[in-house]
Amino acid sequence: MMPSTARSPRRLALALAACLAAAALPAAAQEQITVEHARGETELSTNPHPVMVFPFFVLDTMQALGIPVEGVASNTMPGWLAETYADTPRIGTLFEPDMEAIAAAAPELIITGGRSTPKFDALSPIAPVIDLSVDPADFLGSAERDALLLGRIFGREAEAEALVARTDAAVAAVKEKAAGAGTGLLILTTGGRISAFGPGSRFGILHDAFGIAPAVPDLEVGTHGQAISNEFILEADPDWLFVIDRDAAIGRAGEGAAALLDNALVRQTKAWKAGHVVYLDPARWYLAGGGLPSVLASAQALDAALSGASQ
Repeated sequence: MMPSTARSPRRLALALAACLAAAALPAAAQEQITVEHARGETELSTNPHPVMVFPFFVLDTMQALGIPVEGVASNTMPGWLAETYADTPRIGTLFEPDMEAIAAAAPELIITGGRSTPKFDALSPIAPVIDLSVDPADFLGSAERDALLLGRIFGREAEAEALVARTDAAVAAVKEKAAGAGTGLLILTTGGRISAFGPGSRFGILHDAFGIAPAVPDLEVGTHGQAISNEFILEADPDWLFVIDRDAAIGRAGEGAAALLDNALVRQTKAWKAGHVVYLDPARWYLAGGGLPSVLASAQALDAALSGASQ
């Protein structure tokens, strides 16, 4: 028989930590508001605490806005988040929340999105839940709207507006350079396999917002992209090859993307010959993609890559 919440030291510690974190916050006025999100509308209090957050891309934005968090998922985090939330109570994984621990923490808000979205209904009886999943068809727009929503909920409107403005400026700078950069193909490598992602996909922001012309405009749109081969890359022959090394993002050992792509076929492409193979930050793109700070950092990195090519 599973131990009850009252007899579980781990759950008691989680609840105590969440309560202490909430008690340490300065008193803030609360009012009831109704917010729109990916799953509809939810009524909640402004300045809610404790707050349980599952998606790392939401955590990315909340960290940048200085919003306290009292519970996070136990999955491997990007380094900059792992450092900040090293001592924050864990509330289960993105796929399997610890319902008893979450209930014991008595949250005033739970945030889902991405991989944790299927647990929205199961979590709803515990506390108000909002789903901040990013819309692949409007990746940048939905990421910015969610940042502004978090600013509204937690009284960080000015900080959110400033972050949106900085991101818009960085994206515009990339788009200007991309106009004359030629075509690009974005691929993800993992376990020796390669998938490609195009417009409208989970990584479609490369084309849809940053303005890189797709080398293959009709790729399959799906969570895992379109499985491709080295022959496919050669046939597409992009001017730029953008690479996400998933294994590096999750800490999996094995052949890295650079070694996998260093072969006779890929070396024949325009991208390889011109030195236009760009290894994107896998944590920013794969783990925290959709977090507005990660979008900003990605825009700045792309700007640097395209600027270097034009010199």
